[in-house]
Amino acid sequence: MSDMETPEFKGRSGEARGDRPERGERKGGGKGGFFRRRKTCKLCSEKVDYVDYKNTKLLLAFIPERAKILPRRMFGTCAPCQRKVRTAILRARQMALIPYSTE
Repeated sequence: MSDMETPEFKGRSGEARGDRPERGERKGGGKGGFFRRRKTCKLCSEKVDYVDYKNTKLLLAFIPERAKILPRRMFGTCAPCQRKVRTAILRARQMALIPYSTE
């Protein structure tokens, strides 16, 4: 019998092989967490076809105070709408309607 086959073999973290949860299982029991509702695309739900770079009120909702364009996972926008928002923000920055940074 080799060292790998003995029941007292310890893994890298020091725990025995039988102590680790199987793939897909959770370690803390089954109490369950809270249910997070899936975010919906605000632009698709309002049926916005074209995101205008002159509409700064809409674009500033996608930019925090640090003036970075927030990713899709923060607002739940779909990929085509996120691309439209990004190009509109870049155009508005070019026309000096939205600042590049806070300072």
